[in-house]
Amino acid sequence: MKNKSRLARLSPPQVLSLGFALIILIGASLLTLPFASTSGESMPFIDALFTATSATCVTGLVVVDTGSHFTVFGQIVIITLIQIGGLGFMTFATLYAFMLRKRISLKERLLLQEALNQGSMEGIVRLIRRVIIYSLSIEAIAAIIFTIRWSFDFGFQKGLYFGIFHAISFFNNAGFDLFGSVYGKFSSLTAYADDFVVNFVSMALIVLGGIGFFVMADVLDFKRTKRLSLHTKVVLSATTGLILVGAIVIFIFEFSNARTLGTLDWFGKVLSSFFQSVSPRTAGANTIDIGAMRQASQFFIIILMFIGASPGSTGGGIKTTTFMVMVGAVIAMVRGKEDIVLFRYRLAKDRILKAITLTILALALVIFVAMLLSTTEDHSFIMILFEVTSAFGTVGLTMGLTTDLTTFGKILILLMMFIGRLGPLTLAIAVGPKAEKELYRYPEGKVTIG
Repeated sequence: MKNKSRLARLSPPQVLSLGFALIILIGASLLTLPFASTSGESMPFIDALFTATSATCVTGLVVVDTGSHFTVFGQIVIITLIQIGGLGFMTFATLYAFMLRKRISLKERLLLQEALNQGSMEGIVRLIRRVIIYSLSIEAIAAIIFTIRWSFDFGFQKGLYFGIFHAISFFNNAGFDLFGSVYGKFSSLTAYADDFVVNFVSMALIVLGGIGFFVMADVLDFKRTKRLSLHTKVVLSATTGLILVGAIVIFIFEFSNARTLGTLDWFGKVLSSFFQSVSPRTAGANTIDIGAMRQASQFFIIILMFIGASPGSTGGGIKTTTFMVMVGAVIAMVRGKEDIVLFRYRLAKDRILKAITLTILALALVIFVAMLLSTTEDHSFIMILFEVTSAFGTVGLTMGLTTDLTTFGKILILLMMFIGRLGPLTLAIAVGPKAEKELYRYPEGKVTIG
């Protein structure tokens, strides 16, 4: 009874943090089993913990090749962790409650609100139902298309298995793949750089998983409501803008690079540019060698990874809405305006402060961990910064550092993946002291800025 009362006193961020940690530990324990590896030997626990964290936090950074190292059992454990981590364990708990016709309590509604990063509990259970339906429907459609495509390469049985695995992995923005068993370790989608079907379906999955479930619901309701919320407008405009700008920048910098886009025809160049612009939005798959890209392209990808996906989605990063608020603040300041206005709506002060806090926390965290790793890992700083940002944004792209990480480096990166999935603010609230209402306010002061 005492333990139950302690659990009842936990805040939603604390429950989410502990829930994710428990799932990771269970997954790591299963991956250490001898029959989870093709070698028949137990995987070192630190590597199993790293892999389980990467899967649950839908990142995709791996210390061993998924397709060649793990058996079917190990791969099923990984894809299960991806599905639970992507949609959130509270979503699955709610699904279980639906099946048992159990009523969703107030505490559970608060947890769902926190898990989906929603502003209120209004309609949260209805949204969860739609999340489950949308997710399974999108994954099923993509799995069918992938199965048809890869049946030509691998036969129906293997094509079906690959189709289901990659549909779940890409929709949840995880970036895990099985092509290492076919085209060589850590090959990802490089064999399909100019394949329109594989590229288009993969990009569609990544974008749909990254825009957030609320946005999907809002867009599908547009025919009935004839309106889109401000949140949806901001997310869609930011997503479209970042993809277009990213594709143009990568195309320009990599056009003549013989190790990336240089050997492809015009169609392949454009397709790969768009894919590598979409993928840093927390997906982690790649059709060209990231380590072979020019440093300008690599640094630009770091920026895209830091921004990440959108709130309430399967992705990480500071989120597109935070980025748009910061851009809006710069524009307002330059124009001498007092308010930040997006789509003719003035933003509330608390939204602006939250965006600034989240950005500074994230930037400080990435810089601090990158500085720590630069003292323990014998690699270039841009390689280290790329890895740290990829972990924080739960992206999964790498320049090749992951397999060379020291034990200390693996621990730091897996912690970054955990923080990136939960969000720095959620974790700070979970471990910080309980907020108390201030009984007084200090007098206003002025500081010269700039």
